[in-house]
Amino acid sequence: MRKPRHKYALLALTLSLGIGAALTAVRPIARSVEAQNTAGQSQSTSDKDLQRSYRIDHYTEVAESGPARGENIYYHKCWVCHNQYQKAAPHLSEILNDPSVNDDTVIANIKDGGAGMPSFRNTLKDADIADLVSYLRSGKCCFEGMDLPVNPQYRAAVQKWKVSNRLSGGPRGAVRADSGAVLEGVMVQLIAPNGVRTTVYSNDEGNYEFPPMQSGPYVLRIASPVEFKPYVRDSVQINGAAKLDDIVLEKISDSMGAVPPTPEIESQLTGAELLWNLPGTAKEKDVFHGICGEGCHSFQQILKNRYDERSWRVLVTRMLHHGGGPILNAQQVNPKTVKEEDDVVVKWLAKVRGPDSQDGPMVPFPRPTGAATRVVVTEYEMPHVFLSIHDVYGDSKGNIWYTSHMTRYMGKLDPRTGIVTDYTIPITPGALPGTHHVVVDKNDVVWLSEGWARKYTRFDPRTEQFKDVPYEGPVQGNFALAPDGSIWSVGAGAAQKIDSQTGKIVAKYPFTGPGSYESLVSQDGHFWAGGSPVGPYGNTAELLDIRTGEMLNLNSGTHPSAGKRGGFDPFGNAWFSGMNGTFVEIDAKAKRIREFRPPTPYSPYTAFYAATADKNGEVWAGEIHGRGFLRFNPRTGRWVEYMLPEPYAHSREVWIDNSTNPVTVWYPDFSLGRIVRMQPLD
Repeated sequence: MRKPRHKYALLALTLSLGIGAALTAVRPIARSVEAQNTAGQSQSTSDKDLQRSYRIDHYTEVAESGPARGENIYYHKCWVCHNQYQKAAPHLSEILNDPSVNDDTVIANIKDGGAGMPSFRNTLKDADIADLVSYLRSGKCCFEGMDLPVNPQYRAAVQKWKVSNRLSGGPRGAVRADSGAVLEGVMVQLIAPNGVRTTVYSNDEGNYEFPPMQSGPYVLRIASPVEFKPYVRDSVQINGAAKLDDIVLEKISDSMGAVPPTPEIESQLTGAELLWNLPGTAKEKDVFHGICGEGCHSFQQILKNRYDERSWRVLVTRMLHHGGGPILNAQQVNPKTVKEEDDVVVKWLAKVRGPDSQDGPMVPFPRPTGAATRVVVTEYEMPHVFLSIHDVYGDSKGNIWYTSHMTRYMGKLDPRTGIVTDYTIPITPGALPGTHHVVVDKNDVVWLSEGWARKYTRFDPRTEQFKDVPYEGPVQGNFALAPDGSIWSVGAGAAQKIDSQTGKIVAKYPFTGPGSYESLVSQDGHFWAGGSPVGPYGNTAELLDIRTGEMLNLNSGTHPSAGKRGGFDPFGNAWFSGMNGTFVEIDAKAKRIREFRPPTPYSPYTAFYAATADKNGEVWAGEIHGRGFLRFNPRTGRWVEYMLPEPYAHSREVWIDNSTNPVTVWYPDFSLGRIVRMQPLD
């Protein structure tokens, strides 16, 4: 059954704003200390409420305290081991319903941990634990991905507001330092009353220009100021192409570019930046990147914590040695079988993120310059938190459809208004809810893979009905819709062609190598291609000539390219994102594989999950552990690294709207729970 369109946006507005006039609705969260600037407008001296990464790091995505915040903590800290679908830990209902278990017992267990549970004594404060216990005792425990909390920053359903799709011609201004120096690559952001955020970048003369915006009050801020003090102005009146007052920023970095390691600043740093700055040998960091950097979560989710060595070992073992996925069916592991790399990571984490470890000054990566500043980034809030948005895909009407990896929600975003219509997928008994890949066909029918339930599903937006594809074989999350309407997927050691109406396997092509995580079909239907299997160490890819049935295993050499997800370009070449920081190409006609490495010294500390080619043959991919989004032109060798407003570009699938000129790039931010639009100016 379909869940009716959401009617909770008014609640979101109330939670976010309290009772106030329409003019104050532009303020997403209550302000902290304020001061008056020279123009007489309110300027905040803190940006913690608007920096989404800070709210995630401090578990305030929903509320500042109480049971609602406790659910926030439970989702990040408890659910992964205590959900009803796993078999390694008791469901908390069993514990909480035991009359002999009181709050003191629960608090002691949280602080001390146990044989299979880390100690949270050093990573959760007493106030955090109090909020968590208040949620456990609230009668609403426990989160299972069925009903998600309202996102208080989503207001598009009640605050009607147009979202521009233009590139320039709106309000403009200049950014400079208090020393008078012009500043290039500063991210200037306007937050509309509906919660949608638009970010532009200052050029080499310190000037910036927004697209035309609907007239009214906005929040003006500097996104992720990092080396500068926060800059936020409330209720800035936008009207046409008016020039705004100069933005003057006060620098806090020292002469070497280092910033103090405060919680506010570290929440603005990417996982790659944190890893770059933390002490440790090249081997320690390389092993950490290799076994913890696949992209199931960001490095921030690891490095924001402080655990003792025993607790780190529990967590590393839990994440790396499991059956059926890291959240399902964890198995008891003989310590003698644990790899040497596990021990390297555990001891390094205990050293740099132990109870007594202290961070030194941090050196952030440079701001963007030149072509990297020529982009408009729009971030759309979703009506719920904890969505773990996995993939996005556009339909013929301009809507963007999304999947949610570990909840029963999926839906569509209207980019013109920011309004999200969500639907709930029928639950498969005994299977964790969640969808993986999404494709919209030429008739605007939405095709989904339910990775945990192991099935394919169709959703018809006209009837708003779900229909399972009657397929009995092994379903992998990634699949392709071929030009002839067939489904292609990976299963039983082969690439499989499936009749999308009957679910029958009509052709099977065994792999000559270890197999693939991805499944792609070229635009002309002549080739199928797949990258490496799951994991960071593969260096092969599979290529099938569908016309002849020839399957080839191509090897990129000794370097583990670990090509994961991607797509075919207009010239018949398949592109994959490299988990070890490269772009991987299969030239189908020449039957060869090549790697391309971005010209940045920081690439060893990041990874890519999906690479997508546009109509011009340029390839796009977001950094999993950085805020960069890469654009590569294979014909000229030109790289551009755009920088995102938040310290994540934790993209899964990348979908490109080739109907615009220049193209428009869409991606889901898995960590932030937002859908992001990137519009290059050229």
